Amino acid sequence: MEFKDYYATLGVSKTGTDKEIKQAYRKLARKYHPDVNPGDKQAEHRFKGINEAYEVLGDPAKRKKYDELGANWRLYEQAEAQGAPNPFASWTINMGGPGGFRTMTQEEMEDLFGEATPFSDFFTTFFGAGGAGDPRRGARGRARHRPGRDIEHEIELTLEDAYHGTTRRLSLKHDGHARTVDVRIPAGVGDGSSVRVAGEGEHGTGGAAAGDLYLRVRLAPHVEFERKGRDLYVKVPVPVPTAVLGGEAEVRTLAGRPVRLRIPPLTQNGQVFRLKGYGMPVVGRSDDKGDLYARIEAQMPTHLTPAEREHYEALAKLSVGGKKTSAA
Repeated sequence: MEFKDYYATLGVSKTGTDKEIKQAYRKLARKYHPDVNPGDKQAEHRFKGINEAYEVLGDPAKRKKYDELGANWRLYEQAEAQGAPNPFASWTINMGGPGGFRTMTQEEMEDLFGEATPFSDFFTTFFGAGGAGDPRRGARGRARHRPGRDIEHEIELTLEDAYHGTTRRLSLKHDGHARTVDVRIPAGVGDGSSVRVAGEGEHGTGGAAAGDLYLRVRLAPHVEFERKGRDLYVKVPVPVPTAVLGGEAEVRTLAGRPVRLRIPPLTQNGQVFRLKGYGMPVVGRSDDKGDLYARIEAQMPTHLTPAEREHYEALAKLSVGGKKTSAA
């Protein structure tokens, strides 16, 4: 029997956090999933190994037992060679799956790969894999009591949706059933964040709880605003005379009402002004907002009236005269 280095399988260190392990699993599972690699036996083998590794490392109890085994692997190997009893046979393994994203169950793996066991001999020996000795399994070897799987969907939002929060009606189809569910998206969600909807995943079996639905947020680009964390950035066009002499400019906000920005005399093109509290809200704290940064863009005229041309020509002569006077 070969010792399985599950940390190496997921590409994480032995000191990796639960979050790092989960992220590594999700990335690799997507890459090597059979639906993405139809007919690729090598990818199929990797996918099985990835799920097996996360079945252990994603469960705190199993990970602890695995780490203990890793330090004593040679002890077990020697005992087995001498016909001695398994020194780890007294282990009690918590077979419950970890919260959040979890591995596929054996029966789900068998649905993809047939009746052959999807787990290695190493895993079966130390963690059971829901074998004949597992009291949860019936005469046909299928689990009678299994929590439903979590499912994940992508949802696209506008920046306005993310600012104000919104409700979306989703049509879901899994477990052979179709249904609609209204989901409230909280104000302040960011690109790539997940919104959890409890109990809207796949149904459990044998009275077990349903899984959860995770909505992965994707924000559509905005024509005016750019978001960086909880702050927003916007360009504010200002006529050249206003930039030179000073005045006011109107700045659009996502709150729905514009604000007046005072422009000091001799404001330079590209100068940025901070409008405190007009940025994105923090999730769960709608009164706590970031800031809005207004970048001044001096607008050059596209045409001149005869009177405007006369004034600009006079200004040009004045500017040239001022330079000669300074040089003298």
